[in-house]
Amino acid sequence: MSDPDTQDARIAELSLWLTRQGLAGTSQEDLLRNYCHRLTEVGVPLMRLHVAQRALHPKFGGIGFNWTRDDGISQEMYEHQETPVDAWLQSPFYAMMADGGWEFSSTFNDADKSRFPLLADLAGMGATEYFASALLFTSASFNPVDPDDPGEGMLISWTTDRECGFCPQDKALLSAILPSLGLALKSSANRQMATDLMQVYLGRDAGKRVLSGEIQRGSSRAIDAVICLFDLKGFTSLAEQLPGTELIDMLNDYFGIAVGVIQGHGGNILKFMGDGILTMFDLGTIEEDAKAALNASSELQAKIRERNLERAAEGLPVADFTLALHAGEILYGNIGSENRLDFTVIGPTVNLTARISGMHASVGQSIIVSEHVRKAANGSTGHDLVSVGRYMLRGVSEPVELFTIYEKAA
Repeated sequence: MSDPDTQDARIAELSLWLTRQGLAGTSQEDLLRNYCHRLTEVGVPLMRLHVAQRALHPKFGGIGFNWTRDDGISQEMYEHQETPVDAWLQSPFYAMMADGGWEFSSTFNDADKSRFPLLADLAGMGATEYFASALLFTSASFNPVDPDDPGEGMLISWTTDRECGFCPQDKALLSAILPSLGLALKSSANRQMATDLMQVYLGRDAGKRVLSGEIQRGSSRAIDAVICLFDLKGFTSLAEQLPGTELIDMLNDYFGIAVGVIQGHGGNILKFMGDGILTMFDLGTIEEDAKAALNASSELQAKIRERNLERAAEGLPVADFTLALHAGEILYGNIGSENRLDFTVIGPTVNLTARISGMHASVGQSIIVSEHVRKAANGSTGHDLVSVGRYMLRGVSEPVELFTIYEKAA
């Protein structure tokens, strides 16, 4: 790689390829896998690559990618931590930024192996040189960076096991194409962050639809589905008794159970409404929807009972829940103003579900199922549905028979 013309040609070729990958929206994993293969094809003696990027996610603060010549590509997620973990504090990346530098190189001398456990491990695997760099995606790229809050960007390291390590031309090539790699990874990461945030804040199905272009006000579609309204009992009185942090912790505890069960049965979370959740089952046929909703309701009842026993044993406040299920046609789409839209459901089916939800005190049951759900399940629910009577509901011209799920006492 000593010929300057050959070196320039390789840099240009790799930079162009990286730009095209960014334009094509190639995933981070595929991009890095092929990046490593191309480096080895042009003679860079790569044994290992590691890339770390920030993740905009409520649970994970970052994502890491590892490539090795023997095992290929893998990824790991880094959860948010109140205090930095030792692996980060003892890493070459942390030291590099703490020292105000943008590059770090080591040939595994005793001092480096003693200071950095990672380098000691790599040396034990036969590595001969470690080369790291940082690239920030902000205007502060050339200013000192706080390693405890480095901002959006990427950290990257290359490791070789060639006896003489990396040659100067290897490092020059890696540094020269780094901005193109950073831009391609930023493009891919931004798309992934948008997908993650859409799913977290709008729900899995709604987030996917908005990201695919269903963003015009009034755009909607009519579907047959089962609507589910989940509420916590006695929340108002608990809100007056509990400090704010304890109240939020309690909500998150119960909501975590409800969301996990509902999504586990294929349901979509549409909206959190105070102490309630509006959800929808739309699995392909109304029969599938009804069966999934009933299975979720039964499992949810068992899990909340179990959690209440645990909370009581821990001295924490407990709450019961109510659940209303109704089936029918709904309008699913964008509702709102030109500059503030909500991807949600509307229609008589949704309104009637709310009416049914108001009947819990009257019928004395936590779970209420409309006759429409029972009929949609086509008689093979796997649950004992017991009628609690026929009722005239506000805004409905005909009486509606309501049911509950009978569960034998353990």
